[in-house]
Amino acid sequence: MAERTVFQSIPKRVILSLQPQASVWEAACAMTRANFSSVLVMEPPDKLLGIVTERDLTTRVLARALDPKQTTLAQVMTSNPLCVTPTTKVSDAVLMMIERGFRHLPIIGPEHKVMGVFSVRDALPREVDAALSQTEFNEQVNDALG
Repeated sequence: MAERTVFQSIPKRVILSLQPQASVWEAACAMTRANFSSVLVMEPPDKLLGIVTERDLTTRVLARALDPKQTTLAQVMTSNPLCVTPTTKVSDAVLMMIERGFRHLPIIGPEHKVMGVFSVRDALPREVDAALSQTEFNEQVNDALG
């Protein structure tokens, strides 16, 4: 059986996006209503500027005691996030996330169209295990090479 792609693995193909001037409070409310763990920051009609995740809300807003109604997404977003194509294998995407320390990857299709967001939660356990095994192997090689 062929390994799934990130696009095949996402359960929701709806995009949750807000403009950069939207407040963190608006984003948190929209994420809660939609049961999403991230929001894309976009300028119309479809230009991806950044991403804000639940972790960003914790580390970049709450931990710094910023006012969520006064803080804009532009102030706390990850600008120009790493993206994947719809045909990226799930294990490759998980490996990228493990190595770089994040949990969400926007999926960008032809003509730079945003097609969804892949979350580490979308990965099957076997694909996560495969990526972890690859990471461990890479660390062992790096240790052996000094």
